[in-house]
Amino acid sequence: MNKFVAALILICTTVFFATVSYAQSEQQIKVDLQKKLGTGVKIKSVSPSPITGIYEVLVGSDVFYTDKDSKYLIQGDIIEVASGKNITELRQSDLNRIKWSDLPQANAFKTVHGNGSRQLAVFADPNCGYCKRLEKSMQQLENVTIYTYLIPILSADSTVKAKQIWCSADPSKAYSDWMINGTPLSGKTDCTTPLDKNLLLAKTYGITGTPTLFFVDGSRIPGAAQIADIEKKLNAQK
Repeated sequence: MNKFVAALILICTTVFFATVSYAQSEQQIKVDLQKKLGTGVKIKSVSPSPITGIYEVLVGSDVFYTDKDSKYLIQGDIIEVASGKNITELRQSDLNRIKWSDLPQANAFKTVHGNGSRQLAVFADPNCGYCKRLEKSMQQLENVTIYTYLIPILSADSTVKAKQIWCSADPSKAYSDWMINGTPLSGKTDCTTPLDKNLLLAKTYGITGTPTLFFVDGSRIPGAAQIADIEKKLNAQK
């Protein structure tokens, strides 16, 4: 065995054991922290953060941090000073990202503005005040196709209204008339609807409030987003 091969083997072996050591360290932190937090909190993973000695802790889709001794649980953002990047926010965005093609468009009604070349999806409750505000502001959007997924999560009346919208001859118009103009909903509620499927999908995606918007790149914006922020995300599709 020549010296080069021997040195290469030594390097690979060192890297392997160092990787194993780090993995064991992260696993130990996870075990120790889980014991301290109790069974009410489920830690998904522990991994190194950009800061030496600080570890990222994932609890559901939320990001926390801890030290190597799991003595502290830190909640807050890590900002990279040189670039101004919010590392925590970017990580959170990645965790909340979905696959656009997985959205079952048959379970939504479609509203088209202009040529409809840009796309977004909105999960909404017909009794949600913020959803009404969003619907009004989205009238400003041009050349966009909006897929609206009704998820009646606020009340039993939300379920009734969602059914009336879906069962109408033109769900998009019925929804718009109600959300923007306050036109009372009427009509049947006994047609086949995708509401249960939409509620299950919302649970799968961790949607806990309305409105929640999704874009073609899989990113989301929770809440009644500013029209400028929506435009920025839509323009990124071009």
